[in-house]
Formats: sequence, C-alpha cells, structure tokens
Amino acid sequence: QVQLVESGGGLVQPGGSLRLSCAASRFSFSTYNYVLSWYRQGPGKERELVASITSIGGSINYADSVKGRFTISRDKTKNTVYLQMNGLKPEDTAVYYCNAKTIGVDFWGQGTQVTVSS
Repeated sequence: QVQLVESGGGLVQPGGSLRLSCAASRFSFSTYNYVLSWYRQGPGKERELVASITSIGGSINYADSVKGRFTISRDKTKNTVYLQMNGLKPEDTAVYYCNAKTIGVDFWGQGTQVTVSS
C-alpha cells in the first residue's frame, strides 16, 4: 500500500526553524514526474498549498506567504521530500500535509502538527 509519512513537526518559538520530512513508500519519485507538495490547514482555515516541487525536473513554486522563509527539496534516492521552515511566525501554525500527484494518482500523508508560539 502506498504511504506518505510526514515527520518533523512540533512546537517552536516565533523566529525558529523546523524541517519537515515526507517519506514515500511503494512508489518511486523517479518513475513518473510527480508534483510533490506541502499543504497546510490552520485552525478554522481552508487547506492551502505551501510549496511544490516536481520529482524529476525539480521545478519549484511557493505560496507568497512563505517565499524567502521556506525551502522545499527532494531526494530521489531516499524517495523523500523536505520542507525547511525558517523565520516561523504564529500564523504558520497548522497541520502540514505531504501530497504526491500525477495523472490518475493523488496520495496524501496523515499530516504533522506545527505550532509556533512563545
């Protein structure tokens, strides 16, 4: 069964950093050009796209709210996608979800909680 497993969430003070990881199993980033994305859903908010990267080409996009603070990357050998989050703000508090999508395929992880608070 295909799995995306996120890790790295937690409680951090404003201005701090966290690195989220999303490990994929039962499919390979190298087989198709997946769009690998991080989404988040804050309290009382809609789920929103944070950042995405294509698995083969490495094309990257960011939400305006995280540009310059967050960095998405992927390691094809480890079948893992990362989200480095620096300069965290209270408004970044959310459950962060990993997503892998291509034609006919749409996989989601279970989510990891990120809380930014002093």
